[in-house]
Amino acid sequence: MYLNCHTYYSLRYGTFPIRELCELAYSNDIWQFAITDINNTSACLEFLRLTNGTKIKPVLGIDFRNAAQQQYIGLAKNNAGFLQLNDHLSNHLHEKKDFETLAPQLPDCFIIYPFGNVVEQKRKNFRNNEYIGVSKEEIGKLRFSEYRNMKDKLVILQTVSFRNKKDFNAHRLLRAIDNNLLLSKLPESQQGKFSHIMCPKKEMETAFEDFPHILENTQQILDACRVHYDFGKGQNRNLKVYRNTIEEDADMIRRLTYEKLPEKYPEADREVYTRVEKELESIIRLEFVSYFLINLGIVDYARSQNYPFVGRGSGANSIVAYILGITNVDPIELDLYFERFINPNRKSPPDFDLDFSWKDRNDITDYIFRTYENTALMGTYVTFKERAVARELGKVFGLPKENIDKLASGFYSYQNLDHLEKLVIRYSKLIEGFPNYLSVHSGGILILNDSVHNYAATFLPPKGFRTIQIDMNIAEEVGIHKFDILAQRGLSKITDTIEIVKQNQPDAHLEDIDNIKKFKEDPAINELLTTGDCMGVFYVESPAMRGLLTKLQTRDYLNLVAASSVIRPGISSAGMKDEFILRHRFPEKRKEAHPVMYEIMPDTYGVMVYQEDVMKVAYHFAGLSLDDADVLRRGMSGKKTSRGQMEKIENTFRENCNIKGYEPKLIDEVWEQISSFAGYAFPKGHSASYAVESYQSLYLKKYFPLEFMVAAINNGGGFYDLQTYIQEIRRWGGTIHAPCINKSDHPNVIYGKNVYLGFGYIKELEVKTIQQILENRQFFGEFSSLDDFIDRIHISIEQLSLLLKINAFRFTGMDKHELLWKAYFKLDKNKPKTNQPLLFKPKHKDFELPEFEASKMIEAYDQMELLGFPLCSHFELLKDPLKQNVVTASQLKDHIGKNIEIYGNLVNSKKTGTSNGKYMYFGTFYDPEGVIFDVVLFPSVAEKYPIRSKGIYLCYGEVVSNLGYISISIKTLSRQATQTDPRLVGTNFKFAV
Repeated sequence: MYLNCHTYYSLRYGTFPIRELCELAYSNDIWQFAITDINNTSACLEFLRLTNGTKIKPVLGIDFRNAAQQQYIGLAKNNAGFLQLNDHLSNHLHEKKDFETLAPQLPDCFIIYPFGNVVEQKRKNFRNNEYIGVSKEEIGKLRFSEYRNMKDKLVILQTVSFRNKKDFNAHRLLRAIDNNLLLSKLPESQQGKFSHIMCPKKEMETAFEDFPHILENTQQILDACRVHYDFGKGQNRNLKVYRNTIEEDADMIRRLTYEKLPEKYPEADREVYTRVEKELESIIRLEFVSYFLINLGIVDYARSQNYPFVGRGSGANSIVAYILGITNVDPIELDLYFERFINPNRKSPPDFDLDFSWKDRNDITDYIFRTYENTALMGTYVTFKERAVARELGKVFGLPKENIDKLASGFYSYQNLDHLEKLVIRYSKLIEGFPNYLSVHSGGILILNDSVHNYAATFLPPKGFRTIQIDMNIAEEVGIHKFDILAQRGLSKITDTIEIVKQNQPDAHLEDIDNIKKFKEDPAINELLTTGDCMGVFYVESPAMRGLLTKLQTRDYLNLVAASSVIRPGISSAGMKDEFILRHRFPEKRKEAHPVMYEIMPDTYGVMVYQEDVMKVAYHFAGLSLDDADVLRRGMSGKKTSRGQMEKIENTFRENCNIKGYEPKLIDEVWEQISSFAGYAFPKGHSASYAVESYQSLYLKKYFPLEFMVAAINNGGGFYDLQTYIQEIRRWGGTIHAPCINKSDHPNVIYGKNVYLGFGYIKELEVKTIQQILENRQFFGEFSSLDDFIDRIHISIEQLSLLLKINAFRFTGMDKHELLWKAYFKLDKNKPKTNQPLLFKPKHKDFELPEFEASKMIEAYDQMELLGFPLCSHFELLKDPLKQNVVTASQLKDHIGKNIEIYGNLVNSKKTGTSNGKYMYFGTFYDPEGVIFDVVLFPSVAEKYPIRSKGIYLCYGEVVSNLGYISISIKTLSRQATQTDPRLVGTNFKFAV
């Protein structure tokens, strides 16, 4: 009866999710209806899944519209019709073109044109599968229309977008947001009608009682539509055959594995061959061969292009993946649990997360799209957030900016709000969680056995790779398993460092960056871990990680692997992190572990650290089957499980433990540890993969620290801001220079120990200006003077002023203010736009100018204005001189348990909530010598001295040592004042030349 129902996947139009639409239909005695979202098929598969096994018969379709103007409805008769609808929609979305008033030939679909459109267009001819849709409100018009005689072409087209007035109001607000209009200015043409609600079946039958043929036609269409997909375990719609046949693929993976095995295991023993054969048998039997070969093809292409990569995920537990070169983690060395990777009952392929440099991922993605036909990026939904909605609704209601800021900040008393403000808050809570727009999953790529459009339509995001209109959750339910092709900056740091070293130190000896074994055994590299000296190093540079490495006294690869997982929130929250540290540092504490737990996990002293440990404990400790153990692991990792399945497994877990005679307290304790893993623990192979990359970075940081830090900041830094990495360059003996016309490039460059900041850091300096300078310098050599620069570069006085103020012409030996005055006199504003060298250079006049007094403070303030930070020490800018009797960070170890004062420049701070609803701060600073130290502000102190801004603070507190990790428990904090720009002293305006 209802052929045109919208969910909130009719983006910025619909007002409720799929389940609530089904509940609405149930309450109105409607058992057959179509979901036809506007230019969107996101809801379709979920609609099929939700109604599977229920009385509701789902019908799938699309409401084709140009903006809000409905053109026609398409309903799929069958799976082929759903494919045709998705093809049609996708073509228009890709090309960003409007839909024609008439639908194309879609033989396996029903097409329904709104009655109003048909009348306006005076349509006479209709194909066999085309109909005229009449709403309840249009019955009166139909009685007096010539179309009343086309009895076999008339059906009901009663749109459903709302449940009530509140939904309708929310819809109008969404439309105003979408059109960027005040609500009062929203035209009716851009919104639905309040009558677009679902009426009870009886009411609709009564409305059309004079037109029984319309009711019959509508029912016939509903009866004729059936799209079907199987959901749940056992579905795998990924590409099944890599080459020609399944048998050929099986022969290929077996042959390649045994050919490459000697490279990784030159002295392979029985354990290796047994493990290889066991894995190959499982991979072939479970039909995961093509999945492995596709990933192998991707990494082989990356190698052919010299792209660095890291293979991780559960696939890193596979010895076959290691031998083939998909991963670089040895599962024998690390005793990686095979069943975490594949157990005999596993239905979905294992996870391979392939990390590439952010510079290379686009080409990897392009290779995949070129190589495989049925390919798309995985979609995801960006939802409305309450405070962001409040800001948007504030604009829609026309509230003043200060009111909008107040509502968006969340700091207000609801009782003190006026009527409009209360409406904003009320509707922002209603709209919160609605899909706002479709986006691209961070790394998921689909390589399917059949057309992507069998499952949903696709759209084209800015990078030009088609993206499916469903997310990974429903995709996995229907058997679509993504390939994870991810980007990170850590890999670029490594490759860029190597190139910079070759340029800056051409005679230096560089180890093979894949010689991880040598790096693991290097005491100098491991010393960086022990002391937490890891600034800039992938995954281990955060204050929390540096602190953990120090507490653990990390001295080897296996310990770093454990640390990479121990730092995760789930392990920390259950107290397992502290217990692991204690048992690692103090062997006598290991006796406190339960004997069974210690036997299961000897390498982590009986403490659950990795995802595999959940399976190990469930299988060995509680006696669960491997299948149930893997379901438990997936459930605790935030993966979807069937309703009631986790409760059933918990009951089995507890029953088995009782039978084994464990005490209730121990059972509760172990289950609590398992539960704390939800969504947070890493698989061991994943942590091991990260640790390999960390060791590569540590090697470069230890032996080529300046080049490494330059590469780090050229790749966007990391956990900290740019100033912190610049300070690190100074700590390792480098000198930082402001941009220079003859030395700098767009990124940062290094000559010996001199690092020149790139032109890209100068605020408001245009890219075209930078390109012109670099190209001219490359072809015609360095600039000899300001006059030479003006002759060769077409530049406005505004752009040249930026370069002069940052002192980029300091090679001339002249004061920058004098140069700026000369530039104003010399620069010809009518100079023709050409990059061609002048045949005859004009003679430049010189002018007598007064002497200018150079000032470090003026220089610092110009740098702050143009770069965002000064290149001198922040401590030199303080208004008051530093106290003499203060401690430095390197002296803290000599003052443990004592109250001290120390100056620190804030690097970063983290505000954390406590169990009693208060908050505390963790802060990282560096002292005047550039040495890092950490502080903690407990709730009573945090309330009095909140850390709200960057700057230099005088810190007073007690020096505390926690297993060798030194920090300061703050008692008072005082932000130090800086000197004023001398050009502002005694004036009301900013100095400008």
